Amino acid sequence: MSLNPVIALLGRRLRLAVIGGGPGSFIGAMHRLAAAIDNRYELVAGALSSNPEKSRLAGRELGLAPERAYASGLELIAGERGRPEGADVVAIMTPNDSHFELACAALAAGFDVICDKPMTNTLDEAERLHAAVAASGRVFCLTHNYTGYPMVRQARAMVEAGELGTIRLVQVEYVQGGKARPHDPAGPRAWRFDPARGGPSAVMGDIGTHAHNLLRFVSGLEVAEVAAEVGAIVPDRITHDYAGAMLRLDNGARGSFWVTQAAAGVENCLRLRVSGSLGTVEWMQELPQVLTFKPLDGPAQTRTPNGPGTLALAARSSRITKGHPEGFPEAFANLYSDAAEAIAARRAGVAADPLALHFPTSRDGLLGVRFVDAVVRSSAANGAWVRME
Repeated sequence: MSLNPVIALLGRRLRLAVIGGGPGSFIGAMHRLAAAIDNRYELVAGALSSNPEKSRLAGRELGLAPERAYASGLELIAGERGRPEGADVVAIMTPNDSHFELACAALAAGFDVICDKPMTNTLDEAERLHAAVAASGRVFCLTHNYTGYPMVRQARAMVEAGELGTIRLVQVEYVQGGKARPHDPAGPRAWRFDPARGGPSAVMGDIGTHAHNLLRFVSGLEVAEVAAEVGAIVPDRITHDYAGAMLRLDNGARGSFWVTQAAAGVENCLRLRVSGSLGTVEWMQELPQVLTFKPLDGPAQTRTPNGPGTLALAARSSRITKGHPEGFPEAFANLYSDAAEAIAARRAGVAADPLALHFPTSRDGLLGVRFVDAVVRSSAANGAWVRME
């Protein structure tokens, strides 16, 4: 990673305000850690819970000034907008149904935005938010954090360099077991099982959008048509915990896609295989420091961060020397750091480093929601092929 370019451009770190991700939230702690790793942000404000008292208390526990530990996200946006040295960036990590309102409010108030996935629950909201981002001129980063792994970026760079030839086949799976029990959880995470809050397909919004984004990021291709089935494999569950699909990609390649959160005993197994006319790359999230390259006319090769054959996009995303593992927090941090460079460059009126512009944007968010919509429609039509817009 380069010496802090944000401070070089602005003379200070970016001031960050967070909405959501309070006590007990895994993803909230991950956002804050990701923002801190490369020292490009200063956490200055928060609205950390939908409960006003809990929100204020959580803010104080993080060391925020009492007047900047807000009772709600909209109160934070209004309060920071009016401060002489208020936040520069608003990060949103709330339940899915609130992303649209909060992101639109933050953009309208002049903030750059970092938002958890999925971008929105509905296609209409996704289209409107994407248009709002374009009209605002602000940076919008969607935290599909798996695209931040160095070896995922190595795979993308190899595809772009033509090392795989013409892409012919893409296979992606994301398998978890956390929802294999017969009863949906209660408590703070119960919203994920409410279609009004978690979206029309729980499994697609939660992990299906990650798998779709990873496929697109590495292959450089778009899904043109999908034939899918979604549903529940746990008896009596009303929300989706499984989805599978055949894919036709925009260059004529074929693909397969399946995701579930109900595979008992499986932890967090995201796998990708991209095959071209000259070779194949394979990557698995549970062994993220290894990328396997299988050329058509040679032995299989193992690529690792900063090892032989590392390309610039991957090398830029690694913080430690070869032979040492990097993981989930560092991949998440790559998105925060890339977004910080883009935001600082915009504010300074200069061009950002092109290698910093690989983070997911509102366009990726829109395409993810379109994919969810197409999968659900295809399944409702008994697996008929549905063409993506």
